[in-house]
Amino acid sequence: MTPEDPRAARTREKLRRALLAECAERPLEEVGVAALVRRAGVGRATFYLHYADLEALAVDACADVVREAVEALHAWRGRPDPVSAPPALLAFFADLAPHAGLYRALLSPGGGGPLGHVLHRDLRARSLAERTLAGAADAPLVASAVAATFAGVLADWLHGLLQGTPEEVADQVWQLLVALHMSR
Repeated sequence: MTPEDPRAARTREKLRRALLAECAERPLEEVGVAALVRRAGVGRATFYLHYADLEALAVDACADVVREAVEALHAWRGRPDPVSAPPALLAFFADLAPHAGLYRALLSPGGGGPLGHVLHRDLRARSLAERTLAGAADAPLVASAVAATFAGVLADWLHGLLQGTPEEVADQVWQLLVALHMSR
C-alpha cells in the first residue's frame, strides 16, 4: 500500500473539520458545498476531487466514531462483567452528544444508513476475527448478531426510540452483547 499524499490528507482533514463545524450550526441537509469549501479554505473543484458529495464527506468525517465504537466494544480482556459496560463503552456513549444530529442524519433507525453500513461492516469484521481466533464454531453468526444489535441499539437511541442516559444504554447494550457471546 502506498503512503497517502500529505497534501491530500491535509485537505480532507480541513474538509472534515469544516463539515463538523457547519453541522454544529445546522443540520446536514442544510449544509451547502459553497459554505463548506469557504469555511475549509479550499475550492469547490478540490472538494469534488476528494468526495463525490456531502454525504461521502460526512461518512468520512464520522469514521472516527465507528472506530471508537469498535474499540470500545473490544476494550476489555478476560471474563467480561455481564452487567456493567467497560469504561471505554461508557465514554463512547457519553461523547456522542456534540455531533448527535450528524450521526442521526447518517444512521437511520434500526442501524441502516451510510454510517450504519460502515459501523456494521467494521464491527462484524472485528468480532469475526476475534471469535475465529478463539476457535468459536459460531463466529460468523455471533459476529453478525453483535454488529446488528449494536448498530440498531445505537441508532434507535440516537433517534429517541430508546430512552435512557448514555450510561444506562451502554450497560443495556453491553448486557445484550455479552448474552449473545454466552448463548452458544
